Amino acid sequence: MFMGEFQHTIDSKGRLIVPAKFRKQLVPNFVVTRGMDGCLFGYPMDQWKILEEKIQKLPVTKHSARTFTRFFYSAATECEFDKQGRINLPASLRKHAALEKQCVVVGVSNRIEIWSAERWEAFSTEAEENFDDIAEDMIDFDL
Repeated sequence: MFMGEFQHTIDSKGRLIVPAKFRKQLVPNFVVTRGMDGCLFGYPMDQWKILEEKIQKLPVTKHSARTFTRFFYSAATECEFDKQGRINLPASLRKHAALEKQCVVVGVSNRIEIWSAERWEAFSTEAEENFDDIAEDMIDFDL
């Protein structure tokens, strides 16, 4: 399980250090793709395969399923760590998540999320302001 929030920077070549706490769960490689809310999602290979099986079951006759599948897979990239624990994020993924310098890497159960510091701050502020209402809605999910 992934959890926690870590501040990092991305260099001019698009390399990002992944927190050591997460690396041991992501080796030898993992998949990063476009996420929702303007961030990137990173999945260990076992979780990626589970997600892939679910996506393959989506009806090809439904427009939203085709669109989601194309958008999700077209940017997906398999990442490996270099000796410094960095991954290289392609320009298309950096653009999607507005990653320029300051980043936040967040553990979210079965995946990691990579956010620009600005977007994470905006998300966190809004979530904190509305947390009581959000938590109340989670009762419907038996939490």
